[in-house]
Amino acid sequence: MKNNIAPTSETLQSKLSFQPQELKFGTSGRRGEVIHLTQLEVYINALAELEYLQSLPTKEGGIVKGDEFFYGYDLRPSSSRYVPEQQGRGELAQTIEQVIRDAGLKPVNLGQIPTPALAYYAFTHGKGSIMITGSHIPFDRNGYKTNTSIGELLKEHESPIQEKVDEIRRRLNSQPFNTSLFDENGRFKSGHQELMPQNNAAYQAYISRYVDFFGDLSLQGLRVAVYQHSAVGRDLLKEILSKLGAEVVAVGRSETFIPIDTENMDEVQIQSIQALHDETFAHFGRIDAIISTDGDSDRPMILGVEAGKVRFFGGDLVGMVTAEFLGADAVVVPISCNDAIDISGLQPKLAPKTRIGSPFVVAGMEKSVASGKQAVCGFEANGGFLTASTIIRNGKSLTALPTRDALLPILAVLYAAREKGLSLCQLFNQLPARYSRSALLKAFPRSRSQQIIKRFSLADERVMDVRFGLGGIELLDENNFPLTNVDALAQAAENISAELKSFFTPDMGFGFINRINYLDGVRIYFDNGDVAHIRPSGNADELRIYAVANTVDRAETIVKFAIAEPDGILRCMERLIDG
Repeated sequence: MKNNIAPTSETLQSKLSFQPQELKFGTSGRRGEVIHLTQLEVYINALAELEYLQSLPTKEGGIVKGDEFFYGYDLRPSSSRYVPEQQGRGELAQTIEQVIRDAGLKPVNLGQIPTPALAYYAFTHGKGSIMITGSHIPFDRNGYKTNTSIGELLKEHESPIQEKVDEIRRRLNSQPFNTSLFDENGRFKSGHQELMPQNNAAYQAYISRYVDFFGDLSLQGLRVAVYQHSAVGRDLLKEILSKLGAEVVAVGRSETFIPIDTENMDEVQIQSIQALHDETFAHFGRIDAIISTDGDSDRPMILGVEAGKVRFFGGDLVGMVTAEFLGADAVVVPISCNDAIDISGLQPKLAPKTRIGSPFVVAGMEKSVASGKQAVCGFEANGGFLTASTIIRNGKSLTALPTRDALLPILAVLYAAREKGLSLCQLFNQLPARYSRSALLKAFPRSRSQQIIKRFSLADERVMDVRFGLGGIELLDENNFPLTNVDALAQAAENISAELKSFFTPDMGFGFINRINYLDGVRIYFDNGDVAHIRPSGNADELRIYAVANTVDRAETIVKFAIAEPDGILRCMERLIDG
């Protein structure tokens, strides 16, 4: 008789038919190519996070075995079903549901909703949550983001979570293959699983949050085009605007996933939105605003219309209008934000700038709250707006939501324009005349990006800022205190400046380099007002360029110089590190 019992040496690891690609934390959550997002890999990482959260006190965001744990997901195919063209990977929501059960918790499916809607409902109930989303990154990628019971995972959580990941990876890999949940392809042996029934409570709570806060003010008479594409909040956005009195025209709905990066609105995307405007105008007449979000609806996309031409407003400028509208007394932004805020009425309320990514902004907001500030908010260049304290306006309260949100800035901008009797373009014309643009090179390996950053950075990590002036070179630490006895570093900084000048040349319109900041990447300031900031993406193999200038055309010109193929600034830097 044949013995069907697998030898004890046949562990799950020994039977895997692929080489696992380990998931890493990015600037916000974990993301990767769908072909590498096996259910096994997602299970390992998510289980580690839930076990870690169970080790924390509840006042620090901990969760309790036996409690409810919420999850939601976006409209990407791999979020909730297997995708044949991605080597059969997918059903990430099903994986998370299984992880929640195996961690001793009760899963609650909040369905296809915006990331901030999931977070708001979970924080309100003091429960943990996971959003399955790839946000704005390309179709062939996906990921997920875990929240504690009180807020986002912070950078300080990542190291102990990684220890848990390593422990669980060893545990699962060493299990006998015949008793493992997973097959040799890293999929559940049970095959396709139906998700549990959807609970719509979070969807309705998110609508009520904004209708209750803004409801006494009407947007009647405003005609808004909602570019729906494949954003998970596309119907919710239309519903909220309609409830607040606006005439809403839904345009551009797509059942194929379209990655919209609100931090990288290039000319092709602007022209496609212009075409949507023109088509809508032909049928309905005047359009006052075009509104949308990225894929998981935590970043806004806002465009005004002037003389028939659409005008995109960068997320950092949207954040400034929103913070002023809400009456913030403390504002936290990352180093990549438009420096218009430094010369605006918000400057006295500006906290020290942070590294890029919502966990850093959240940590900065927590410091402001601890210092006694009452109305604390933060925002990023991508437009995601965060609040760390209850905001009171016109006698109405808006509770804190310390995670990126798209709805609040969209509504705040529309109402700010309405209260001042201005169009959106007129409203934004009141801000200091500084203009930001960003762009990126895709499929740019992170290792190469890091080599570029290293090439133009100083060896001493204490140096956060370098100032070049007539009196010499000054090196400053993270607290803006001058470093002493650093003659060798000063010489190295001068050499770096000289090398950077060979890329950012006078022929391109760049002036003298008077400052380099190293808080996150390499941010270069020129004496003619130009700013060029180079930084690897935290979530994908992309190299980003952020530009700030005194005119829109100049900001656009800087990013075009940077990403031009094949001889743009970034490609020339790549060739330099290749020797």
